[in-house]
Amino acid sequence: MVAPPDNDVLWARALHVKHNGSPALSGVSLGVRDGEILAVGGPRGSGKTTLLQCLSGQLLPQQGEVWFNSVPVHTMGALARERLRRDRFGWIDPVPVLVPELNSWENAALPLMLRGYGRRAAKTAALEWLERLDIGDCARKRPHALLQAERQRVAIARALVPAPQVLFADEPTAPLHRADRAHVLRTLTTAARSHGITVVLATHDADTAALADRTITLLDGRRVNTVHLPPVTETEGRAACSLSV
Repeated sequence: MVAPPDNDVLWARALHVKHNGSPALSGVSLGVRDGEILAVGGPRGSGKTTLLQCLSGQLLPQQGEVWFNSVPVHTMGALARERLRRDRFGWIDPVPVLVPELNSWENAALPLMLRGYGRRAAKTAALEWLERLDIGDCARKRPHALLQAERQRVAIARALVPAPQVLFADEPTAPLHRADRAHVLRTLTTAARSHGITVVLATHDADTAALADRTITLLDGRRVNTVHLPPVTETEGRAACSLSV
């Protein structure tokens, strides 16, 4: 094994993953700097979610290495990876998954209460994030009484409340209308920068990717470098793509 660069909070080398025999990642390597907002772009089915799952320790690659703060995640046991996800990482799914018996602020505060925070402190932190996301008036509503977009904002608040070192966001604004997306993304990126949170953001939307510090693109499980060529003729084409392993 080769140790990752010191300034990379996340580092992956030559990741290979197959789902039911079909390649999901084929030799993907990358580094993510501390405090960076990295967008992982590409069409649906390109391997974005699989990459985030490998980087966050949810999924072990069949081949390759994943490091977090110079610690090899790919050699950790299941319990150690679970503690890592609970204590250092945050995750936002494309579709919100909330606890139906809890109201909005309780759902948002859940990560803190699981860490042993008192109810009052956890509630204060949760309400602050619900207000930032413009759903403070939904704090006492249970998930069944919320719109889909409101549920997603609660899920985003839940991911931000514990101030994770790394936040993985898998199409986090998918259920939101375009007007809501811009506000939520601004809140998410502003919070990340002000709290020093590293963000790995999977998206197929160019406007979302534009808010990141840097973008990598996947296509069929491989990183893609797009080289824009000067205009020539219509038959010769405008751009060429190369796959990097």
